[in-house]
Amino acid sequence: MEAVTLISERAVPLRRSDVDTDQIIPSDWLKRIERTGFGAGLFSEWREDPDFVLNQPQYAGAGILVAGPNFGTGSSREHAPWALEDYGFKAIISSRFADIFRNNCLKIGLIPVTLGPATVERIMAAVEDDPTIEIVVDVPDLEVRVPSLDLEEPFFLDDHHVHRLVNGLDDIGITEQHADAIAAFEATRPDFLPRIGG
Repeated sequence: MEAVTLISERAVPLRRSDVDTDQIIPSDWLKRIERTGFGAGLFSEWREDPDFVLNQPQYAGAGILVAGPNFGTGSSREHAPWALEDYGFKAIISSRFADIFRNNCLKIGLIPVTLGPATVERIMAAVEDDPTIEIVVDVPDLEVRVPSLDLEEPFFLDDHHVHRLVNGLDDIGITEQHADAIAAFEATRPDFLPRIGG
């Protein structure tokens, strides 16, 4: 996982609430065996509508999704964050995330930013009015900044997730930090017990 400290991107306003993981990545995309390539399936059923926000050229290449409340509900499929990340999103701003979806995002370095409903609405309306607006998500300082709105708003992530994100540590990276302790433990195990690495 790459380290995530400062994200400064334009945004896509998704004015829909209660977006579930089946809408984020429909089930027919779950047959893939790779973790990559899911961006093509992101909101694929909605993208059949030419007026859908991801089909609008003014939002092409934006790296932040501003969504309605209760984003990521439904099944626990990891493919939903994978699709968002593969499409190019680096952060999602909403007033509420489903817990499992939020945790799956954090595991891959996709930042779920929870802000108050009025603040999310203010950002969404501003992006709809001017798609060139830059939004800054500052992970070390836990702050969202929208300079054109003179907006500086704190958000919460626990210390463990901040540490993982700013150091680029996924679950394997966290385990590798304890390689010496693991090797020392393995060296003391009796020969008749299973061992790591032969």
